[in-house]
Amino acid sequence: LVDKHKVKRQICEGIRPQIMKDPLHPRPLVALLDGRDCTVEMPILKHVQSTQEIHEKVLNEAVGVKMYHTITLTREDLGKFKALRVILRIGSGYDNVDIKAAGELGITVCNNPSATVEETADFTICYILNLYRRNTWLYQALQEGMRVQSMEQIHEVASGAAHVRGETLGLISFGCTGQVVAVRAKAFGFSVIFYDLYLQDGIQQSLGVQRVYTLQDLLYRSGWVSLHSFLVNAARGDLVDEKALAQTLKEGRIRGAALDVHESEPFSFAQGPLKDAPNPLCTPHTAWYSEQASLEMREAAKLNNEFFVVTSAPWSVIDQQAIHPELDGATYRYPPGIVGVAPGGLPAAMEGIIPGGIPSDSQPPDSGTSFPSALSQPHPNEQ
Repeated sequence: LVDKHKVKRQICEGIRPQIMKDPLHPRPLVALLDGRDCTVEMPILKHVQSTQEIHEKVLNEAVGVKMYHTITLTREDLGKFKALRVILRIGSGYDNVDIKAAGELGITVCNNPSATVEETADFTICYILNLYRRNTWLYQALQEGMRVQSMEQIHEVASGAAHVRGETLGLISFGCTGQVVAVRAKAFGFSVIFYDLYLQDGIQQSLGVQRVYTLQDLLYRSGWVSLHSFLVNAARGDLVDEKALAQTLKEGRIRGAALDVHESEPFSFAQGPLKDAPNPLCTPHTAWYSEQASLEMREAAKLNNEFFVVTSAPWSVIDQQAIHPELDGATYRYPPGIVGVAPGGLPAAMEGIIPGGIPSDSQPPDSGTSFPSALSQPHPNEQ
C-alpha cells in the first residue's frame, strides 16, 4: 500500500507522486477548466476564468486538466496544482500555457495539431473571398437602405471588388491548416507561395506551391502592390500589431483586413484601435468552430488523457527544447500549424504590422535531431 505520509511529504516538497492505476485506487481526477458543455467531460468545473476560481479539490488532487484557450496558466498558476502531471489543450495552440515552467515542474503539455484544420481553412478562404468580392460591405450597404439602380451606383457600392484568378497568396507558416488553405486557394486560381521556418523541404513539390526562405521575400514577391494588399489573420492575435494595422488602413496602404484573433480578447471594436479604421472584418476567435469539430477534438483530448493514465505516453507532447527561443512556445507551434494568411501578399507598406516577424537568420532543427519528450525527463527535484 502507498505510504500516505510519504505522498503528502512529496507533494509538500514539490515532487509529484506517481499516478496509481491498480484496482485499490480510485480513478484519477481530471478537470475541465474552461468549458460549460460536459457531454464528453465530467462536470467538475464550470467555466472558470482563472486559477483563483478553481476549488481546492482540483488544485490538490487533479493529475490532469483539459483546457481551451480562454484561461491562461502561468508559472504561478501551475504551481498551485499539487498533483498535476498532464495538461491537455483542447485545440492546437498553446500560447496560454507557460511551456517552460510546465517542463520544469514535471508537467507534460499536449495539444491536438490536427484539431479543426478543415474549419479554420474554410473560414480563412471565406475571409479571403470576402475581401476580394466585398460581400459583407455590399450587404451592409443594402441594410443601410442604399438602392442600387445605375451603373454609377454599382461602381460606387462595389468599388474595390477584385478578380481572384491569377493573384498571389502568401502564407506565413505552412503547417496542417496552411496546406489545406493552399489546396483550396489553388482551386480558386491563386498562385500560392509560403514561408515556414521549420518545415522540411519537399512539401512544395507535392502540393504545387512555391516556397520562399525569408519573411521579407514573401512580403515583396507576393503579387499585389501595397495599395491593393489584404491581410488575413486566423492564427494568433499577437502576430499582428493592430494599432499599426489601423493606421495603414486609414492611410490606404492596406486595402482591407480580416481578423479572427486579436491582441486583446474577448475582442470589442469599441475598445480597440480598429474601431475607426476602414474595411476591417473581425470575428470573435471562432474560425476553428463547428459542432462536429468541437466534439471530435474533445474526444481526442479524452483519449489522449486515457493514454497518459494507462501508459504514461500520450501523443503530441509539446517539447519546450524544440521551440525557437525567440518565440518561447507562445506564438508558433512546433511543428507549425495554424497560419496567418496574406491574400495578395504583405508588401513593404505592411512592415511593422507583423511585429518582429520570424528571425530570418534562424535555422530549423536538423532533420536527424531527436528531442526527448517531457515524460522521459526526470523531475527537477529528482535529478
